[in-house]
Amino acid sequence: MNKEALEDAAAENAKKHAAFIVFLAVSACIFWKALGGLVLYAFHDDSCSHIVLIPFISLFLIYTERKKIFLKARVSIGFGALPILIGAFIYWVAGRHSFTDGGRQFLSAAALSIVSVWIGGFAVCYGKRALRATIFPFLFLLLMVPLPDQALSRTIYYLQQGSTDIAYLLFKAVGVPVLRQGFLLSLPGVTIEVAKECSSIRSSIALFITCLLGVHFLLRTPWKMVLFMVLIFPLSVIKNGIRIFTLTLLSIYVDPSFLHGSLHRDGGFVFFALALAMLWPVLVLLQKSEEAGRRVVSSEGLNKAATGFVAESKLTG
Repeated sequence: MNKEALEDAAAENAKKHAAFIVFLAVSACIFWKALGGLVLYAFHDDSCSHIVLIPFISLFLIYTERKKIFLKARVSIGFGALPILIGAFIYWVAGRHSFTDGGRQFLSAAALSIVSVWIGGFAVCYGKRALRATIFPFLFLLLMVPLPDQALSRTIYYLQQGSTDIAYLLFKAVGVPVLRQGFLLSLPGVTIEVAKECSSIRSSIALFITCLLGVHFLLRTPWKMVLFMVLIFPLSVIKNGIRIFTLTLLSIYVDPSFLHGSLHRDGGFVFFALALAMLWPVLVLLQKSEEAGRRVVSSEGLNKAATGFVAESKLTG
């Protein structure tokens, strides 16, 4: 493309960007109640503390790939209208029927409707091709949707169960006398309960988001991406079991305040880093296997090309 064509394309894209910003502003005014509820909920519920960051991360992802996304953007009103209508319908149902209590169910449905409307607005302003190029950032936006109560309760239960199992096995392995009754672990001088607040749901969600971004940037093979993401839940359980085991031993043999001190309240980052340290070698190994595979495919292609060139030379020689 010549300079004038590039300038015309940039000017056209600037108009589309302005239109999309206006669309986002209007949608924020329409959905102000739901967005405000999501923000408040994020600051009061550990399982939703990530919500306020998700739109900004999605915007960053779009920005990093902007040249590919907006290369041949085209307005597509018909294509974008459907997700907008779907989002509007979901919000109407959430506000007027079974979720009128304004609780978590309402916020889940409202967040889903907002994401759908934003996807539709993007499609209207930029078209099919741009939307296909931004499929990951928009799917990432679904992390704005709070888990329904039943799904959240089951997830927390499994984290509690697994963390208790790991801590119990670690106490047994090092020879510390321990009795288990459900989520209660009785040790010499102390009895601890792996309560819902100790399930590490916040840390587990943060680990999931971090690994999801790592997979997006570093891996390309679908089954390897899925394999790596599947490892996150057991690693979350192991990480939290180690946390409970460590804090309990410190409270028994060093200082009882470790069970309610700063390491207990704010030390989650230490064990979060431990989980990342365990996952990092796996990610590096998968990435290297992909690079090796690409090199093999590339060398095979070169060999075929060379063979074809030699054969053609013999025929024409």
